[in-house]
Amino acid sequence: GGNTLYSFNMKILVLVAGMSDPSNSNTLADAFIEGLGTCPSIEIVKIRLKDLNIRHFNLEYYKKACPTGDDFCKIQEHVEGAAGIVIASPVWNFSIPAHLKNVIDRMGAFALDEETHSKGQLKGKPFFLLFTGGAPMIAWKALIYLTTLHVSEAMKYYGGTVLGKYFEPKCMQGKGRFGLVVDKRPTSLARMRKAGEKFAHTAKAYAETGRMPFFTKLRYDFFTFVYRVGNRIMYPLSGQQ
Repeated sequence: GGNTLYSFNMKILVLVAGMSDPSNSNTLADAFIEGLGTCPSIEIVKIRLKDLNIRHFNLEYYKKACPTGDDFCKIQEHVEGAAGIVIASPVWNFSIPAHLKNVIDRMGAFALDEETHSKGQLKGKPFFLLFTGGAPMIAWKALIYLTTLHVSEAMKYYGGTVLGKYFEPKCMQGKGRFGLVVDKRPTSLARMRKAGEKFAHTAKAYAETGRMPFFTKLRYDFFTFVYRVGNRIMYPLSGQQ
């Protein structure tokens, strides 16, 4: 009867920006975590941003050394040590909560090079973004997708690879009444478990090789190229309207 030692091959960090208890984004994140847990030899760290005291970004924080007494140091440690990162957030007024935007801005201290603060340092680290909101799916596709695009663009700017993005619509208990509803949506929960399982295997490959699986990388590069070309075409057209 000696002590049993458990060795983890990799860590996955889950950041939850939801403020409510219970929370739709936190509930979906937990379902995603269930999927992650099907992958052996994995350590899952979930952090709810509402429980932390993180100082607001200013230029003084563009230094890799995290200031003492700041809970952001915990986030920095886990982001740097994780093989994959999941961000779960509500959408408020067409964007993310300010405390999540603050975390993203603070990440520039270590996720960009110290000399120019313009070169991503995350070396292709995989990300998955999970959003919840009261709006219907058509609003996501027509507008909210664009207004939250800065989250995925920031992760790419930092050198990360955004492998998935999910939006859960109509998170309302009734007209004008926000509250937990996704716990009674088995299809959505099952979709999150499946996405979590898939993400875990991709992160495991990244942890072992330092690279995305070949076909995952090929698919990502293709859709990124198509997206960039589409933007180059659409922006001049939109400016003429």
